[in-house]
Amino acid sequence: MAEKKRFIRDSVYGDISLNKFEERIMDMPQFQRLRRIKQLGLISLIYPGATHTRFEHSIGTMNLGSKLATELELEDDEIELIRASALLHDIGHGPFSHVSEGVLSFPHEELTKYVVTKTSMRDLLEEKFDVNEIVDIVNGKGYLGPIVSGELDVDRMDYLLRDSHNTGVAYGVIDYERIISNLQLEDGLILDMKGVQAAEGALVSRYFMYPSVYQHHTTRVVNSMFRRALKKVIDDDIIKENDIYKYDDADIIGIFRHCENKYSNDIMSRLDNRQLLKRVKAIRLDNFKVPEKMYKIEQKELRKAEEEIAQVYDIDKDYVFINIAEYPRFDEMKTQVNVDGKLYPLNEISNIISALSKARFNIPDISVYVPQEEINKFTKFKLENFLDLPEIDREKFHGIHYDQIKLF
Repeated sequence: MAEKKRFIRDSVYGDISLNKFEERIMDMPQFQRLRRIKQLGLISLIYPGATHTRFEHSIGTMNLGSKLATELELEDDEIELIRASALLHDIGHGPFSHVSEGVLSFPHEELTKYVVTKTSMRDLLEEKFDVNEIVDIVNGKGYLGPIVSGELDVDRMDYLLRDSHNTGVAYGVIDYERIISNLQLEDGLILDMKGVQAAEGALVSRYFMYPSVYQHHTTRVVNSMFRRALKKVIDDDIIKENDIYKYDDADIIGIFRHCENKYSNDIMSRLDNRQLLKRVKAIRLDNFKVPEKMYKIEQKELRKAEEEIAQVYDIDKDYVFINIAEYPRFDEMKTQVNVDGKLYPLNEISNIISALSKARFNIPDISVYVPQEEINKFTKFKLENFLDLPEIDREKFHGIHYDQIKLF
């Protein structure tokens, strides 16, 4: 008798089919923990609908991985391996996803490897798979790795669609079916010319999702506040860094509220009541002749500048934050495109992507945040008095707008 099909209802794709083994993976406590970890961390403080979880995202990534693997006409056992790897690709995420990762001395992929190879999850997986193959795929290695973790991978496709759907920010709507139907797997994923327009749409979507959601200035200060509080409880040995994969969002909230570290107590109270620190200075990176130089400033230099600002303005040093928006990498620009049998990077094929490559520093900035009650002290504040900033480019304005005209 054939196995009865099982489905899970997803808010983005509708019914997603599961086999019995995948259901067993999902029922493991390591996977169920993902129900209690928000995909976008603390962004629900900015977008109230952004309460979706790593659980949903993992299932969605499995769904797209399965569609792509089927489109690529892989063998049945390879399709099952891709589905399992996509399902497990975020199993090692700490509380509030990437927010906690910013404090740790290792990436979440390391914790994913640990959960897959060193916990009871391994015992289950080894009934059907080689766990080392799963780890390789999660890390983008080997022939199948680029499907789950590459330049134009199913992980990115799902989180753009899902994050857009849940925040209500319309930029993330992408034609994933068009992209999937025009990919071939050779030495990495190769995009056919017919899929270039859909890939352009995906990259433009991600370009706009960064300032609107992922690197929104309020997102950045909320994340900075949380990370500093988490660092305090790790330094106080209240939480062991290597055990972070065992905790969920509620665990950390409870620890922050009730631990003996007064700073973490206060930060949690501020987050609970949305009493966030406010921005008193922002300098867009496109003001500098070489924006990339901003990313060579080390954390210890930023911390030293925060301490000096705190001293000059008579504020607790732990309540001054200097934050530089994440480097806008956009690896998808390197995706290889097949043009009459020859391969070219996407940014050489597409004028839109080429313009995006130049325009990506238009939006990121360096910002300074302090408590609301301290804002009045900063009417004549100059960041360059505390931090060695790159040279300002006085002539760049017209060039930037020219690139934007080309883009739109």
